[in-house]
Amino acid sequence: MFVRILTLLLSATIVAFFVGCSCESEGPSVKFPVDVGERPESITKGFGDNYFVTVMNGREDGDGVIKVIQGEDVSVFATGLSEPKGIAYVGGFLVASDLQRVVKVNSEGQVSVLAAPEDFPHPPSYLNDVSVDRDGKGVYVTDMGANNKMRGPDGLWPLDSAEAKAMPMIGRVYHISLDGEVSEVIKPNSNMTNPNGVGVGKDGQLLVGAFFQGHFLVEDGDDLKVLTSDLRGADAVEQDSHGNYYASSWSQAKVWKISEDGSSVEVLQEGFQSAADFYLEEENNRLLLPDMLAGKVYEVSLGN
Repeated sequence: MFVRILTLLLSATIVAFFVGCSCESEGPSVKFPVDVGERPESITKGFGDNYFVTVMNGREDGDGVIKVIQGEDVSVFATGLSEPKGIAYVGGFLVASDLQRVVKVNSEGQVSVLAAPEDFPHPPSYLNDVSVDRDGKGVYVTDMGANNKMRGPDGLWPLDSAEAKAMPMIGRVYHISLDGEVSEVIKPNSNMTNPNGVGVGKDGQLLVGAFFQGHFLVEDGDDLKVLTSDLRGADAVEQDSHGNYYASSWSQAKVWKISEDGSSVEVLQEGFQSAADFYLEEENNRLLLPDMLAGKVYEVSLGN
C-alpha cells in the first residue's frame, strides 16, 4: 500500500510539474495597440516567441530598423536598413525585404544580405511582402514593379484611365531559398500590375494581393484566379485553417474576412489611418496589424 501511495504521489507531482511549466519559450504578454515608431509595415513572431516589426522611419538610407516587442517594452533589434517592408521568421532567421535586396537577421540582430539586386533574374524595382514558403525552407517575395506610377494627384489612377492602361506590367513574385538562390515563381500578369501581399494558403496555394487593381488572387494550377476584387490598395493576404481568407487595404484602411469561395466579403475592422501587412495568429484568434501612418500595431479579432 505504501509503495502504491508513493507512486501516486510521485505521478501527481510529475503531472503538476509539466502542467505548471512552460516547456517552450514563450514571449511576455503584450497589450495592444503598441506604439512602435515611424512608419511600421510588417510584423511576425520570431525569436523567443516575441514579435518583430519592420519600421521604415524617415526616408534616409540606413535609418530603417527592425524592432522587437517584449511585453510592454519596444526596442530596436536590428539596424542599417532603408525601407524594410515584409518580414517572416524561417529557418532560425528573420528575413526582410529592403528596397532592391532581401536580408536575413540572426538571433543577435546581425544583418546579412540574403539576395542582392544582382542575384535576381530581373532587376528588382520595389520588393515588398515576404512570406514563408510551403516547405519552410525559404520565402516568397513580391516585387511591386512600377509602384511610383500608380498614383495621380487624387490617389490611385482610375482603372479605366489612360495612365492605368499605360503602366508597365513588371510586377513579379520570387522565391528565395535560405542560401540565397532566387527564382521567379509568378511572371508579370495583367491581374497583378503591382503585387503587394503574398501568402500561402492552407493547401499550399500561393495568394497574392494586387495593390493597384484591388484583386485577391489565388493560385489555381498554372494560373492565378481572381477570388474577389474591389480591394484597391490590397496589402496583406492570408488564409486560416478553416478556409477563410483575410486581406488588408493600405489605402482603404480596412481589413476583410473572405469566404473560401469568395462569395462573402465582410469588413472585420475599419477606421485605421492605413492598414499594412498583418500577421495571422490563428491560435489567438486574431490578426496583428501595423498601421503605418499611426505608428502603431493593432489587434484585430478574427470573429470566429
